[in-house]
Amino acid sequence: MSLTRRVLCNTLFAVGLSCLSTLSFAKAGEPIKAVTDATFPPMEFMENNKFSGFDIELVEAIGKQLQRPVQWTNVDFKGLIPSLTSQRADIAVSGIYITPERAKVVDFTRPYLTGGLVVLVKEGNTTINSHEDLNGKNVSVQVGTKSVAWLHSNMPQVRLVEVEKNQQMFNLVSIGRVDAAVTGKPAAFQYARTKGGVRILPDPLTSEEYGIAVRKNLPQLRDDIDGAIEQLKANGEYQALVDKWFPSSGK
Repeated sequence: MSLTRRVLCNTLFAVGLSCLSTLSFAKAGEPIKAVTDATFPPMEFMENNKFSGFDIELVEAIGKQLQRPVQWTNVDFKGLIPSLTSQRADIAVSGIYITPERAKVVDFTRPYLTGGLVVLVKEGNTTINSHEDLNGKNVSVQVGTKSVAWLHSNMPQVRLVEVEKNQQMFNLVSIGRVDAAVTGKPAAFQYARTKGGVRILPDPLTSEEYGIAVRKNLPQLRDDIDGAIEQLKANGEYQALVDKWFPSSGK
């Protein structure tokens, strides 16, 4: 066999193995390895040492549709995308906004929920009534989130206080260590509703879409998840989850 033909055969063989590897993830019964940062209620959080929240129940329902169990791993938010690019996980779901920057390194399902960034301040704070009032103020944000990038780009005079966990961000507002927090709408409304002592400015900073991040080399899994979500919408399970986790103003 000539050198050229040998190289061609080896290349085709390698491509074939790659395709088989990708297709194997579509087998029924094979676990879906999912990572999440379970500190973002009502999207995901820990309750009695178990994963809970809208995202968790949605992905579990998707797994049932696909006849594939879900294996959850709890990681910091900043480690979600690296878990996919290093192939330690198949999907990441944690209130992740679909952004062009993230889409360069991971795939996303079609949007499954609409959210956006909002400003949360301590009740009784009369100095911050719109996002323009944040200039020159101390604002807590969770590291690695869209809040950080948006404030850097749009309000560079804001003094960012970056923390690892969502709860830390809210606590700093409640005890008066910072003037405000900028975070996703679902988590802000959940905290205001359950903890009290804070208020959310009426005008959101952005409108964003949540997506499930999927490894770039698993297009079949991405498509399967999209199909499963459509089935859940058709049979009413999706709306039941929305009604359960986002009552009244939290939607």
